[in-house]
Amino acid sequence: MLTDIEIAQQAKMHHIKDVASLLDINEDELEFYGKYKAKLSDELLERTKNNPDGKLVLVTAVNPTPAGEGKTTTSIGLGQALGCLGKKAVLALREPSLGPCFGIKGGAAGGGYAQVVPMEDLNLHFTGDFHAITSANNLLAAMLDNHIQQGNELGIDPRQIVWKRCLDMNDRALRNIVVGLGAKADGMVREDHFVITVASEIMAVLCLADDMDDLKRRLGRMIVGYTFDGKPVTADDLHATGSMATLLKDALKPNLIQTLEHTPAIVHGGPFANIAHGCNSVRATKTALKLADIVVTEAGFGADLGAEKFLDIKCRMADLAPDCIVLVATVRALKYNGGVKKEDLSTENLEALKSGIVNLEKHIENLQKYNVPIVVTLNAFVSDTQSELEFVENFCKERGCEFALSRVWEKGGEGGIDLANAVLKTLEEKKSEYKPLYDDDLSLKEKIEKVAKEIYGAGDVTYSAQASKELDRITDLGFDNFPVCMAKTQYSLSDDPKKLGRPSGFTLNVREVYVSAGAGFVVAVTGTIMTMPGLPKVPAANSIDVDNNGVITGLF
Repeated sequence: MLTDIEIAQQAKMHHIKDVASLLDINEDELEFYGKYKAKLSDELLERTKNNPDGKLVLVTAVNPTPAGEGKTTTSIGLGQALGCLGKKAVLALREPSLGPCFGIKGGAAGGGYAQVVPMEDLNLHFTGDFHAITSANNLLAAMLDNHIQQGNELGIDPRQIVWKRCLDMNDRALRNIVVGLGAKADGMVREDHFVITVASEIMAVLCLADDMDDLKRRLGRMIVGYTFDGKPVTADDLHATGSMATLLKDALKPNLIQTLEHTPAIVHGGPFANIAHGCNSVRATKTALKLADIVVTEAGFGADLGAEKFLDIKCRMADLAPDCIVLVATVRALKYNGGVKKEDLSTENLEALKSGIVNLEKHIENLQKYNVPIVVTLNAFVSDTQSELEFVENFCKERGCEFALSRVWEKGGEGGIDLANAVLKTLEEKKSEYKPLYDDDLSLKEKIEKVAKEIYGAGDVTYSAQASKELDRITDLGFDNFPVCMAKTQYSLSDDPKKLGRPSGFTLNVREVYVSAGAGFVVAVTGTIMTMPGLPKVPAANSIDVDNNGVITGLF
């Protein structure tokens, strides 16, 4: 059996200009990065801005397990299947981060015969967007420290600096550091921190910005720290906005690649869903809607994180509304939630399936609160038995959801025809009445508790003294009308990754709160979630290599 990278390396890719022509994009509206990658020009975005919008399909999933759910694979396979049915479809996906790719998660190009290509390029440096974000982030950090070194005219309190440096790699040793050691000319000694690039506020800002003017506004209002008398200091105050925007000039433009079956895929941006808002860029999604009849996009991790943030943050800010939601699950994942060990998941176990399907049930109930029609799809494995498949199908239909099996990993677009037909039927027969979970005028604590209790199933929410104090300051600064972005483990509906299934009545602990004033949301950090991941005992990097001909192995 071929590996994902071997399948991708054997693909016969079309020139990206030919893929673009499927969306009526002219060659001179592309900025080429070789034969198989291109950025979409500002001229294209301007030309198509008055086109009617296509239908928007969001793909999300149950909480991730070691068994794998295949959310991105399903998204790509659905896009390919719609193409097989003669529909003008396009994918709008996120870019993967180098840290997880070389760590434990692997890449984000899909899998099997439902992949976007060039797979190696996408999972590595791609078009340099993440490097530009990293550079812009660290430029601001350098200008902040330089301002303090050069006399500190703004009166910045070094003990209240909130801007952190970033790196697109898992490196736990950089979570807490000391800078400025050495001579007086080397800067002020202070504690500093690194986050992974996908957790940088600049990533969120880039993904939520409509255009360059909006990008500059958002960059300029980012808070880097506070003065000795407690006033916020912004990037505008440091005169850093223009130089950061210059570094991000090309990164702001969406990227176009293709699937194994040449379906167009716009891949742009990639904020973490367990730390940030977990969606591809607003620019990419809005552009896709102007270019195709159906847009398939995805949100990160499980629906409690990615879908909630897509629906409560991205849709709210960008005036978007999904027409259908596809909820991905696997029999294996549901049995894992029912207590079965990973090595035993291939054995039929209806009792464990009945026990673990409550996780799927909770996600269905959550998504129904947004008044968007739902299609549940099982990403099928050869070990799934007919009894197990029928049990899940009946379970979903009893809850008012369309249901379809997906075999896109094995068969590509052909294996997603049933899913594509279920989506088309839903788009035709059911109307979306999307509404967010909460109103803007609720207090920040009310918003946090709304998500915690209604989406996660918590019975109560507690706050550290530091979090409560910061909530008061954020409210006093006038940011209480912002939506909340919950930073939480992806492995459980709760803030404890070991609580599988459908935990309820637990207490959610908010240990830290901070405002991302440029992005336009308030982050509430729960449990032990880290903004700079570490590498596992045996990282994927151990097995990645390249030969003399430039052929990469070990990437997945």
